Amino acid sequence: MPDHIPLLRADCADCFGLCCVALPFARSADFAHGKPAGKPCANLREDHACGIHTELRPKGYAGCTVYDCFGAGQRVSQVTFGGRDWRTGGKEHARQMFEVFPVVRRLHELLWYLTEALGLDAARPLHPELRRALEQTERLAARQPEELAVLDPAEHWHEVAELLLQASELARKGRRKGRDRRGADLAGAKLKGADLRGVSLRGACLIGADLTGADLRQADLIGADLRGAELTGADLTGALFLTQPQVNAARGGPGTRLPASLVRPAHWAASR
Repeated sequence: MPDHIPLLRADCADCFGLCCVALPFARSADFAHGKPAGKPCANLREDHACGIHTELRPKGYAGCTVYDCFGAGQRVSQVTFGGRDWRTGGKEHARQMFEVFPVVRRLHELLWYLTEALGLDAARPLHPELRRALEQTERLAARQPEELAVLDPAEHWHEVAELLLQASELARKGRRKGRDRRGADLAGAKLKGADLRGVSLRGACLIGADLTGADLRQADLIGADLRGAELTGADLTGALFLTQPQVNAARGGPGTRLPASLVRPAHWAASR
């Protein structure tokens, strides 16, 4: 596992419940109640912990079990704002913290992709450029609160996205077993047992798709929407740019094989 990966995992114990306050969510199948950005969730306790953490799905908060901040929560809480929480720091302090959190989260997601790309032997010719991009992204994430609050990471993302695409093409060269489906609408598609090795599924809509027993080794899944996708028995070892939120949003079982950098969602077992 790349050295940078542990720093990009959510550590709720060191976070001030930022995802439960800073982000808005609407009442839906994923959230039993809605709330605007900046308002604490009704389930957030005074110690910044979730009062229904072990019962989120039964109580109608499946969306919370899907979300992952890539370690941005603890960074903003303990580093960017020096351990001063939004409850005691004053109104302006809280406002700025809530503005900064989604920016750092976006940058941390990019750090995840760059770290993975640097672990690809096939992308070794690009490693110097990837390393520079990672260092630049880290410098952006390390900026002061007032700088982060007005930072739009979109331009930097656009530049790095091209580099990640090149890394993907090098890693998948000679492994492709089907035509690329980049950005394809595959919602509800019947792909049981499909051989998708090395196929680009970048940005593809796979909501509710049946990928039971599918071979997704070396498939590029960056930005693919896997909500409700059936991954029972699927092999995703070596899948490129797959993230924890994507896995959390899908359905899987004991036979689902994941990259070593990801963890098996607890609700997978409960749903079987």
